[in-house]
Amino acid sequence: MTTQYAAEVVHRSVHAPGGRIHLVEQGTGPLVLLVHGFPESWYSWRHQLPALAAAGYRAVAVDVRGYGRSAKPAAVDAYRMLDLVEDNAAVVHALGEESAVVVGHDWGAAVAANSALLRPDVFRAVGLLSVPYAPRGGPRPSDLFARMGGAEEPGGEGESGGEGESGGEGESGGEGESGGGEEFYVSYFQEPGRAEAEIEPDVRGWLAGFYAALSADTMPPPGAPDPHFVSKGGTLRDRFPRGPLPGWLGERELDFYAGEFERTGLTGALNRYRNMDRDWEDLAAFDGAPITQASLFIGGSLDASTTWLADAIDAYPVTLPGLISSHVLDGCGHWIQQERPAEVNRILTDWLAALPG
Repeated sequence: MTTQYAAEVVHRSVHAPGGRIHLVEQGTGPLVLLVHGFPESWYSWRHQLPALAAAGYRAVAVDVRGYGRSAKPAAVDAYRMLDLVEDNAAVVHALGEESAVVVGHDWGAAVAANSALLRPDVFRAVGLLSVPYAPRGGPRPSDLFARMGGAEEPGGEGESGGEGESGGEGESGGEGESGGGEEFYVSYFQEPGRAEAEIEPDVRGWLAGFYAALSADTMPPPGAPDPHFVSKGGTLRDRFPRGPLPGWLGERELDFYAGEFERTGLTGALNRYRNMDRDWEDLAAFDGAPITQASLFIGGSLDASTTWLADAIDAYPVTLPGLISSHVLDGCGHWIQQERPAEVNRILTDWLAALPG
């Protein structure tokens, strides 16, 4: 279904269980719900909205709870996976639809996967960008990620890459372990206020460094200190590259992201990390569960999410039996739909066209 489409982008808010969800909509046709990751925004899908609209779809990108112009509940446990799944279902129904395809990037991939897993009545297909699906299971996430940093004690609620709930925010798994005494970034994010104290005095500068650290053209070279870990007494920022912005990120784009987080702060976004143990408990009934709907995966060959979770990708015949299309883009980093928009748009529209009616 291909048409020439010049639909305007429409901003609006709808009601969801946790409060207002801001969304951006373009096009008409079958609904495709786009879910961003950390630290991002609906704006992360700016290249996909017009492409999907032109292909005959109703493309809708949300600001996830805690981000942008969506509601920001005060309670840490308001950001558990179950709540984010229900936000997605509520958006579909608020838009007057019964079902949708859900596509997520980074943390959004985990939210999209769990939306398909928990609400198959609403989500008929699922696309995952950067973070592979790995069913819930294994040890408690906080224990797993404390071990990754070589810590003696659990560092908090971590991200379950491959051994906890389905994926996590991003660079997770069992093969990226540091030497003893370093702290994995997921553990670093656990204590309320700690990461905020690093980020919020210079949001724009921190975001620029974080985006650069995970982008193909600006990430630290092999052998450099890994930016996914924090030295004892240090900060994440200590390991960010200092140089030009990534090719996909101009001053205008950085200004948009910085403006959003300067207005909202980072607590809502970081609270997603602070619920990984809760998610592990909440999803116990889905231990090892496959996602059976039609699915898609796109990863980047230089993204730690793809390399550390290679075993999860290898397990797709069991964990994603409805997989239609799987791609690892050579020379691509973590911010996949922004680093390689034309390629991602082609893969997405081809996959959507191939979905069963």
